[in-house]
Amino acid sequence: MSAKKESLGKTVGIVVAVCLVCSIVVSGAAVGLRSLQQTNAALDKKTNILTAAGLYETGMSNKQIESTYANRVEQRYVDLESGQFTDMPEANYDMYKAAKQPDYSSPVTDSNVGFQRRPDVASVWMVRDDAGDVSRIILPVHGSGLWDLMYGFLAIDNDGQTIRELIYYQQKETPGLGGEVQNPAWQDKWDGKKLYENGEVAIRVKKNANPNNPHSIDALSGATLTSNGVENTIRYWTGEQGFGEFLKQQAWRS
Repeated sequence: MSAKKESLGKTVGIVVAVCLVCSIVVSGAAVGLRSLQQTNAALDKKTNILTAAGLYETGMSNKQIESTYANRVEQRYVDLESGQFTDMPEANYDMYKAAKQPDYSSPVTDSNVGFQRRPDVASVWMVRDDAGDVSRIILPVHGSGLWDLMYGFLAIDNDGQTIRELIYYQQKETPGLGGEVQNPAWQDKWDGKKLYENGEVAIRVKKNANPNNPHSIDALSGATLTSNGVENTIRYWTGEQGFGEFLKQQAWRS
């Protein structure tokens, strides 16, 4: 009986030791890879911004991406209430984390967008041409889809009115249906569309939209809720609670 107990004790000890070693290895790998993961995430974000800016070319190296971003793109911060540029509220400021903090955010009155608070200060990216003038403004946008929030970048000409790109980089929509928000063919339909009519947000995403209508985009086939979510997202973020005041004042010209 004692021999059996001794054998069982050794087995348990070995199992515990193996589990401990494995946990140490996994934890060490996670810590060691964290820096690489952060670097890759930052590079992916810059790639999406350059795509929205019309500056990304297939096959660009990481070095080219970093160089193009540094030379042509400037990140700034906007007070959404005043529509004016402001300083970064704090070091390593993240507008999405700020939206969860009452001291840095405001309640959302539009129940269609899928979130309850928005940051008081939001990031924008100014894209400059070879002469150093602002050619596009890139706005971060997010809102509800069918399954979850979708995150993207909306690129607008320096007239504050003409859309050039709508790039979604994070979404959980159904492949082949709502997931088509990332289809280049559908993204191309946004190019040249106008945000406003008589000072009001006029964008509509609807089935069988007239392609010649400057405010209409054809909805995704079989994905009504996703299409509605895209419309609600763009209308909110270019409206008075979003970047509407900023676009109206054209603060980037000052």
